[in-house]
Amino acid sequence: MAKKTYSESWSEYELLDAGNEKKLERWGNIVTIRPERQAYFKPGMSEEEWNKRAHLEFVPKGNTAGNWVTRQKAPQEDWKIQFKELTFNLETTKFKHVGLFPEQATNWNLISDHLKKPGMKMLNLFAYTGAASVVGKAKGADVTHVDSVKQLITWAKTNMESSKLDGIRWVHEDALKYAEREFKRRNRYHLIVMDPPAWGIGANKEKWKIEHKLEELIEIASKLLHPGGLLILNTYSPKVKLKEINYFAKKHFKQVECSELWKKTFTGKDMFYGHLLRAHR
Repeated sequence: MAKKTYSESWSEYELLDAGNEKKLERWGNIVTIRPERQAYFKPGMSEEEWNKRAHLEFVPKGNTAGNWVTRQKAPQEDWKIQFKELTFNLETTKFKHVGLFPEQATNWNLISDHLKKPGMKMLNLFAYTGAASVVGKAKGADVTHVDSVKQLITWAKTNMESSKLDGIRWVHEDALKYAEREFKRRNRYHLIVMDPPAWGIGANKEKWKIEHKLEELIEIASKLLHPGGLLILNTYSPKVKLKEINYFAKKHFKQVECSELWKKTFTGKDMFYGHLLRAHR
């Protein structure tokens, strides 16, 4: 049976309930309803209770996009939430996301624990809106943030500035190609964080799928890490199995911990959030 890692909520974020392929979440003072395939069970609260609590609901339109519907007026227009001393800016997007993956809080805590000395080098690949990058910079790390989408880099910069930090190195490029060039340049890191999507489009519109690139990503990370360095990798793709991640990781790392990532709702439901690899070189 696979090991389970549970990610805790915190004061500004709470997974209130899940079920009927949706999840009910509180982000500061704003409550959302979003689609969630893993919520195939019955919710703990009634539909009436969900609708009473929610300010916004994402209604899918097709397989990849949709629209946000206002259920009641939000208590604030400037949508920010805190994680410890850090500030993250949220907003609605046409892909159901709001700019933060809160289940990653367990990894943000691990990043803080691993970066024990100021000046340690951290590489964040597929870095999205930069929560992990901001956490690393707050610990005094030399952080390089890589993403192929310019708008997401701009969003990440805003998160850095809102958290009263500066100095993150921003790279608009395909993550794997950048990592390969860093190896050739003989740059090495103490921590690498990867959160690759199930499929992606690079900075030059090249397409790739995680199931075809997984071992390559794990191998290049092992080459880029200092001895004792840590890789944190997440994958949400249903086409990648935990045993595959474990097999590839053990080929390239000394110490490997693979687990499923879960969160528990306020109503006691268990929600699956993908696979998690933590590997030391």
